[in-house]
Amino acid sequence: MHLAKCLLLLLVGLLALSHDGQGHTHNYSQEAPGPGEGSPSLKIAPSNTAFAFNLYHLMASEAPESNIFFSPLSISAAYAMLSLGARSHTWTQILAGLGFNLTKMSGSEIHQGFQHLLHTLNLPDDKLETRVGSALFLSQDLPLLPRFLNDTMVFYGSRLFRTDFLDSKGTAQLINDHVKEETRGKIENLVDGLSTDTMMVLVNYIYFKAPWEKPFISSRSSPRDFYVDENTKVKVPMMFQDKYHHWYLHDRKLELHFPKFSISGSYDLDQMLPKLGIRDLFSQQANLSGITTQQNLLVSRSFHKAILDVDEAGTEAAAATSVSVTFLSASHNHRVLRFNRPFLVVIFSTKTQSILFLGKVVNPTKP
Repeated sequence: MHLAKCLLLLLVGLLALSHDGQGHTHNYSQEAPGPGEGSPSLKIAPSNTAFAFNLYHLMASEAPESNIFFSPLSISAAYAMLSLGARSHTWTQILAGLGFNLTKMSGSEIHQGFQHLLHTLNLPDDKLETRVGSALFLSQDLPLLPRFLNDTMVFYGSRLFRTDFLDSKGTAQLINDHVKEETRGKIENLVDGLSTDTMMVLVNYIYFKAPWEKPFISSRSSPRDFYVDENTKVKVPMMFQDKYHHWYLHDRKLELHFPKFSISGSYDLDQMLPKLGIRDLFSQQANLSGITTQQNLLVSRSFHKAILDVDEAGTEAAAATSVSVTFLSASHNHRVLRFNRPFLVVIFSTKTQSILFLGKVVNPTKP
């Protein structure tokens, strides 16, 4: 029996790769289409949203009392990218597990959607910074099929690095340095060791930084109670402002109390995604023959890490609020909104209708 060759997926805020498996004909555009209601990225938005909440519910069910924070976009893009080299049941399981109905949407449409999505997110913006990208770290001895290499670059903008996995320490440092640079230093030491059986490492990252539309003043922040549950409360630095905010259809004067915090999430996706139907990829049944002619290639581990920092200036996330708002004041003219108990966090791109980061803050004092 031949030993399996290992493929490692790393997702920082992250993950990457894609292909319309089973030997299908590809008719991909080399140029990202323009924006609009019929843009390719909007076609894949409902599936990406469904996957985001499917994974969130799985995480919440396994750790109901813990903070949650991850980038569903990074994970979706990474596995969609990987599907470029998958075939047969492996290909079907990946895309179906990501929420796509393959009877209604082709692999070509999916990859064109991600191409447009990533292109749009990486466009320059005066008010916020978003960086999304991917990289392939390949063994010097691994021959890649030209089509896979070309498609990952065209649709996912993936960069290629050849390395010697026998030098596990040096390769880990190369990967960590790349991730640290691309996430502006937010994610460090993602990899602490690599197996000598590793043939390829796929890294997908996302970095997001944006100011508050109405910044908080640091001198107005003060320690306040945050109620983790009925029996537990902790002190957190609570930011405060009383300005006009746009809620729904009207600008209203609002007294806003919001915690200053930093949380992170680390997840072994090779343990979680099989519960969403992506099984063969992590087993001897994996069919990744669209990547290389070498046999027995499988995903040995898939790791995702995301970090969120919120302070008076704004929000910074790397991988990373749709908030259900309830006004707590009984006064008609004076409304108070206190985020002093567990709440949902969503960082959402309106241009692409995509959830960049998703999470739940249960205890803001725990990183």
